[in-house]
Amino acid sequence: MRPFRPAEMDTLLVIERASFGRDAYDRKLFAEYAQICGSLFLVLEGIPAPAPKLAAYSIACICRSRPGLANLISIAVHPDARGRGAASLLLQSTVRRLKLRGINRLTLMVRKSNAPAIHFYERHKFKFVRRLPNYYGREDGLLMRRAL
Repeated sequence: MRPFRPAEMDTLLVIERASFGRDAYDRKLFAEYAQICGSLFLVLEGIPAPAPKLAAYSIACICRSRPGLANLISIAVHPDARGRGAASLLLQSTVRRLKLRGINRLTLMVRKSNAPAIHFYERHKFKFVRRLPNYYGREDGLLMRRAL
């Protein structure tokens, strides 16, 4: 596990498209997150093929306007690496890194229809805060928060 490198953008986009389809982030947005979030934009290596490739990524950003708060922007795992704990490892590492920076709350948004993601976040101590109607276009988003 380590910070994202811009040279890995093409591989990152493969993971993103496989995970989110038409709702996938684009190259430009990832480049912005790399600048804004810095070392909290993490990748996990782990798919041998013949050389190690990225298995997953996560992005978290510290909220500059609200001390002690960070936002988990996204976590995605390559389909070939799912079910092996990659997302949990990334989230645990993110939480450790945030604690070291004095962050005491982590929030995220998730689609109301994404039951597997909601269950994952609940297993990792996130609690429902409120529903935001039409956050994802025609679909509601759920704001979740975890104390660190």
